[in-house]
Amino acid sequence: MSILKRIQAGGEAPVDNSQRDGASAAQNVPARRIAMPTQPQMQSAYADLKNRVQAKLLAGLDPTMDVSRTNEVRRTIQELFEQILNEENIVLSRPERARLFEQIAAEILGFGPLQPLLEDDTITEIMVNGAKNIYVERRGKIARVPLTFESNEHVMRIIERIVSPLGRRVDESSPYVDARLPDGSRVNAVIPPISLVGPVITIRKFARNPITVDQMIQFGSITPEAVQFLDACVKARLNIVISGGTGSGKTTLLNVLSGFIPADERILTIENAAELQLRQEHVVTLESRPMNIEGKGEITIRALVVNALRMRPDRIIVGEIRDEAALDMLQAMNTGHDGSMTTCHSNSPRDTLARLETMTMMAGMELPIRAIREQIASAINLVIHQERMRDGTRKVTNITEVTGMEGEVITMTDIFVFEQQGMENGKVIGRLRPTGLRPKFMDRIEDAGIHLPITVFGAGRR
Repeated sequence: MSILKRIQAGGEAPVDNSQRDGASAAQNVPARRIAMPTQPQMQSAYADLKNRVQAKLLAGLDPTMDVSRTNEVRRTIQELFEQILNEENIVLSRPERARLFEQIAAEILGFGPLQPLLEDDTITEIMVNGAKNIYVERRGKIARVPLTFESNEHVMRIIERIVSPLGRRVDESSPYVDARLPDGSRVNAVIPPISLVGPVITIRKFARNPITVDQMIQFGSITPEAVQFLDACVKARLNIVISGGTGSGKTTLLNVLSGFIPADERILTIENAAELQLRQEHVVTLESRPMNIEGKGEITIRALVVNALRMRPDRIIVGEIRDEAALDMLQAMNTGHDGSMTTCHSNSPRDTLARLETMTMMAGMELPIRAIREQIASAINLVIHQERMRDGTRKVTNITEVTGMEGEVITMTDIFVFEQQGMENGKVIGRLRPTGLRPKFMDRIEDAGIHLPITVFGAGRR
């Protein structure tokens, strides 16, 4: 009988009436009732066993071992694990043994209870709300999973394992941090005293194989005509802002659009936590840095944008504009760095320009509103807006040209608009359709030697 089954049996075997002598049988002495352990007791016993084996395993491992050589280290851990179980006469069934080993290996080589979730390709987001509440997002829907950490201290150990290799820290003086996993997945961690539910981890997972244009078309996120148009816009070096709400797929779309950039151009990417997965060879990746424990050494997105102008870029791609760096990004777009791209949180294309205006004012330059709007109208050619729909799917809902100024107002023209036709079996039914209007920058596309068929804009269709 395995050790866990013995725990379930309460530690003693029930009395066998057939073994009693005749006198005892005559007295009809009832069998003693055994109290079954509760679920918390079962979990505590298993946790104690896991911690004991894990402690012995860590004590037996060579501290100088290169854990980056995962397969070799895993074999060593497996050998030590089997040796410890044999030495302590711990009897486990095959499934129990495999489960215990995987959990211990995840603690040593991976990220504890999060490891199986990180390896599940159907999960796009992981949300840890304290030690006992873990949620995931699958196909745009959030659900709780039956996994937990042992304690808040266990969650803190995993957070430290994530941020330490990046030279970042999280403690009471700096209780939140942005980081990334080795595969590029974005991580945000918030700890007490800011969080009142214990340490909180939010992981935006990266697909092992980045989503392609064909997949976006297949998912219904965008149409072939819109892709053809955006391909031409990128190659013609138009400045593009991708907007949308949290989790709407902005970075995914930025990755796809960056794939249209010719391979002979020098690209600089600037991000808080490096997420972009550009396939070109000539790419320089810059990452901002928070201040150290002494309150020094901070490198902001704004400082990196300014520095990027001295690095002879053909294109500047900023992962996300969220503060006064907007002013420097607009300046870069207006000073010969055409073809630059960035993302921005907003509710609509019009709101995108309003947010850029507000963030530019945060730079403290006391520029007149009209001057800021003229900078925006001159710098940005196209706003692509993306939304996460009610059914969890992500769709491009607007491709909008910034046409210029009329009085004090920036004018915009929709080139493509998503038309929702209804819901069917819980799914949003609709399509991104051309409005029939040709953008004013068509001459720039044609000057680049690109000739789009009129059907892209809806002409000649029935």
